[in-house]
Amino acid sequence: MKVVANNKKARHDYFIEESYEAGIVLTGTEIKSVRQGRVSIKESYARIEREEIIVHGMNISPYEQGNRFNTDPLRPKKLLLHKREIRKLIGYTTLKGLTLVPLRMYINDRGKAKVELAVAKGKKEYDKRHDIAKRDADRRMQQAMRR
Repeated sequence: MKVVANNKKARHDYFIEESYEAGIVLTGTEIKSVRQGRVSIKESYARIEREEIIVHGMNISPYEQGNRFNTDPLRPKKLLLHKREIRKLIGYTTLKGLTLVPLRMYINDRGKAKVELAVAKGKKEYDKRHDIAKRDADRRMQQAMRR
């Protein structure tokens, strides 16, 4: 498995409840660009539209040799999940008010592009500060243990 893009900011901004592996619908030049690692998912999020999950804000740079076959880098991309999983995600987003956030994009052993999609709850500012303070305290303890 080759990780192409990682969303580090998502773990800082959200509490991750659950995560799902989803396929992604790409064009030929987009998958070539993904294999080169020219993907950014920092600003991306997913929405449910007509019982389909669509990722918005995922930037896949145009393939250099793609000429006229290149598509818009920020076009919405469809994710592939089982109907049962989509219904479960609809319940999470509508009833509980949770958010769908892509955590990472990778290419699996079979050469297929996959997205790890997380069901997440937004953190407040004090939660973020608490996490940073905890991480600093853990780091200091580890350094003290080494000495």
